[in-house]
Amino acid sequence: MSAKLLVVAGTRPEAIKLAPVIAALRRLKGLSVRVCATAQHRELLDGMLDAFGIRPDIDLDLMRPRQSPGEVLRRCRKALAPVLARERPDLVIVQGDTTSALGAALAAKDAGVCVAHVEAGLRTHDPRQPFPEERNRVRIDRISRLWFAPTIGAARNLRREGLGPDGIFVTGNTSIDALLWALRRPGPPENRSLARLPQKRLVVVTLHRRESFGRALDGLMRAIGQASARLPGWTWVLPVHPNPRVRRAARRLAGRSAVKLIAPLGYLDFVKLMKRADFLVTDSGGIQEEAPTLKKPVLVVRNKTERPELLGRGGKLIGNSGARLLRELTRWARGRRPKPPARNPFGDGRAARRIARALSAWARAKRPRP
Repeated sequence: MSAKLLVVAGTRPEAIKLAPVIAALRRLKGLSVRVCATAQHRELLDGMLDAFGIRPDIDLDLMRPRQSPGEVLRRCRKALAPVLARERPDLVIVQGDTTSALGAALAAKDAGVCVAHVEAGLRTHDPRQPFPEERNRVRIDRISRLWFAPTIGAARNLRREGLGPDGIFVTGNTSIDALLWALRRPGPPENRSLARLPQKRLVVVTLHRRESFGRALDGLMRAIGQASARLPGWTWVLPVHPNPRVRRAARRLAGRSAVKLIAPLGYLDFVKLMKRADFLVTDSGGIQEEAPTLKKPVLVVRNKTERPELLGRGGKLIGNSGARLLRELTRWARGRRPKPPARNPFGDGRAARRIARALSAWARAKRPRP
C-alpha cells in the first residue's frame, strides 16, 4: 500500500522550492503525491507552477483583494479541513514560513495528520523581523514531525528548541535545485524588455518586506533614485512586487531614465536577469540563497536575516535605512564590493533527492500519527 502525501503551496517562493521535491517524490515507487494550491498569491503562484509544469490536483483559490495574514490563515485552515477529510493523506508537506504553510500545518494538526516542514529551522530570533514569517516558521516547526533543515545552523536551531532529533535531516535548500534546473534551460529571455538592457553596470533590486512598508520603503526608493543620479552609466532594474504599498513607493522612481520599473518576471526570466547583474540588492530570502551560485554579491536590505551563512561571504546586511543604502550603493558601484564564495553554503542541487529518500524511508516504516 502506497503512502499518500499532500503537498501544499500558496506563493511564488513555495512553488519554486517545492517543485523539485514534487518531481523527486513522483519518481519514487510506493508514494502517491497530490498537490494543493491555496493561491495565497494567485498570479505569482500560477506563473511558477506553469514554469515547472505542475498542475494542482486541488485549488482552494483563497486570494482576495487587500487580504490580511490573519484572514488568509483562517480561510486556509477552514478550506483545508474538508480536503484532508476527503483525501486522508498520511503526511502533509509544507515549505517555508508563509501564512499558507502555517494554515496547512494547523489544519493537518487538527485532522491528526503528520506534517513535514521543508526549509525548517530558519531563525532571526526576533518575532517582529520578519513579521509574520518568523512567528509562522516557529509555529510550523513545533507542529511538524519531520524537519528538513537547509543548513547545519538551521538544524542546530531546531535541536536548541528541543525538537527532533530523529526527524531532523540536513538537506540543503531546494531553491538551489530549482536554480540549477533553470540555468540549464536554453533559449533567450521571453520578456522582450530584458533584451534592451545593457550588458554591463546592471543592478537588480527587489524590495517587498512588510517590515519596511511606509517611511522605510519610501527612503529606500529615494536612495535608489539618488544613486541613479550620482552614478552615471549604471542601470537599476526593479521588478515591482504587486503589493499596492510597494507599487506606490516605486512610483517616485518613475521618469528616471537609468531606473527601469518592470512587472514581476517569470522565474526563468528572472534567473537570466540576475545572471546578468553586477550585484543584487534585496530583502528576499530566496535571492540570498541563489546569489552565491550565480557568483553575485548581494546587499541585504533588512535589519536581521535568518540566513547568516551568507554574511561575510558575498553578502552584507545593511538594514532598511535609505541613507545607509545610498552609501553602500555608491561604494559597491565604485568596485568596493565583496567576492562571492567558491561554494554555495545553502546547497548543492541535491536537496530534493535527499528529502524524497527520507520520506520514502518514512513511508516504508510505520508512519506514526502525531
